[in-house]
Amino acid sequence: MEHETVTDAQRMAQRSKFLTGATAVGVTCVPFSGGQPKGGVEDGPVEMIRFGLLDQIKSMGYAVELSEGMDKYAAMRPASDPPIGILKNPRYVAGAARRVSDQVRAHCEAGRLAVTLGGDHSIAMGTLSGSAAVYGSDLCVIWIDAHADINTPETTGSGNLHGCPLAFVLGLCEAKEPFDWIVPRLRKDRLVYIGLRDVDAGEKALLRKHGICAFSMHDVDKHGIGRVVEMALDHVNRDRSLPVHMSFDVDALDPSVAPATGTPVRGGLTFREGHYICEAVAETGCLVALDLVEVNPSLGDPDSLRQTVAVGCSLVRCSLGETLL
Repeated sequence: MEHETVTDAQRMAQRSKFLTGATAVGVTCVPFSGGQPKGGVEDGPVEMIRFGLLDQIKSMGYAVELSEGMDKYAAMRPASDPPIGILKNPRYVAGAARRVSDQVRAHCEAGRLAVTLGGDHSIAMGTLSGSAAVYGSDLCVIWIDAHADINTPETTGSGNLHGCPLAFVLGLCEAKEPFDWIVPRLRKDRLVYIGLRDVDAGEKALLRKHGICAFSMHDVDKHGIGRVVEMALDHVNRDRSLPVHMSFDVDALDPSVAPATGTPVRGGLTFREGHYICEAVAETGCLVALDLVEVNPSLGDPDSLRQTVAVGCSLVRCSLGETLL
């Protein structure tokens, strides 16, 4: 007698500790580039969908609930958006992030795993605010990135807000208008980094001052990715009993793996290291939200674009329970 086929979605549902709608994925597409100066990153979600990501997720057994209004982000750009201090496009970034927060919160409240496709990493002000509004201060954040993205308005040298989202959601800076809607629910001891290798001096000082746990590429080289992921999870979620939001910037990967991104840095994660992180987090049954950001289709040749989009889609599938066997 043939065995009944169990889908990836069903396996994840059996494992899930928090998702009441565990075989449903809530997808929010955020075509947004206001947090940094390079155009094209707003096309990342469209390219991933064009590559078939939604159909790939459905083929794993998931129902897909797609947030409406993907086309509205471009129209949110104010006619006038002068810098506040050094911060660039502050009203545009704050408005878009607030919209993202509402959409992610709706998916989390419905018990769906919230998947957000960016767009630049400034949208994490919204994704983390949305998930934390539902899961509270228990929420653990695993930040996979070449960069720390924890600059405050005082430490940023560029004023690009894709380098600042964590400072706002952690409450490291005063959330003045137009960011005054952000409630800093995230605890510093519930944040862990993997893959850092290009960290500003001011960010290093903040990480040390606040005792924030970070595993750089040096740690990956020294211990191996398996041990690093285990240590990262042990730090924020020792008993694997708390909800996890994973925010994955494709520039965490080496540029040879994901070339079409705005701020590539040599010496990054290999293809398998990036996928292992997603597989290991999926295995915990704790994942409640995932960001996949900074795919920029305008950078590089067509082969670079296809390679980066394919990797981005693959990382999402692994986070949703796709396995090698």
